[in-house]
Amino acid sequence: MRERILGTLTIGQAPRPDVVPIIDAHVPPAVRRLHRGVLDGLGRADIDRRFGAAPGEAALVTRLLDGSVVTLSRRRMEDGVQQALAALEDAGCDAILLLCTGTFDSLDCRRAWLIEPDHVIPPLVAGLLVRRRLGVVVPIAGQIASESGKWRILARPPLFAVASPYSDTPEALVAAGADLKARGAEAIVLDCIGFTERHRAALGPLGLPVMLSNAVVARALGELLAA
Repeated sequence: MRERILGTLTIGQAPRPDVVPIIDAHVPPAVRRLHRGVLDGLGRADIDRRFGAAPGEAALVTRLLDGSVVTLSRRRMEDGVQQALAALEDAGCDAILLLCTGTFDSLDCRRAWLIEPDHVIPPLVAGLLVRRRLGVVVPIAGQIASESGKWRILARPPLFAVASPYSDTPEALVAAGADLKARGAEAIVLDCIGFTERHRAALGPLGLPVMLSNAVVARALGELLAA
């Protein structure tokens, strides 16, 4: 039987030491991994010139290998993501996981299974919550508007709060979660690939279910690759 290959694609730089352990916990170890990033090999000046977000533009946020945080144009990133997907396919990937919860309009793979978190997480969460109220934590305020469309599948409009896994303190995240609970949220989704188990643990005292976007999609991917 031919070895199966999973490609992971971050909109930042690979590998992602914060996210890879979560994937590894759910994907069979026999599946080989290839980790790539759209911004691999680029310096900050090139990143800002090619992918920087203009004021008011739909934006995404990620972390570079040096730990710095960049805000990127979702529109300008789409071409870069598509080119990187093609390169991963050429490298033999059978499935490719996009390490970004942002929405893109027209990504496609010729042969490989493409797993986009924004196609997996909202319908799964909607099925779990039914009519309960969801709280969503996004990393930057602009995403409350730019990424809200993917949650239209919910029976009730979600509540939003802002806290970044990259630049905010745990206390800021807890404050965001407490605000969501006070406004009526009955469960919380941490809607950024950069949130990890330590962020979920920080919200534990709230007494609400807390779902990590990367863990949700990694569990689903593990089922896909289990055979």
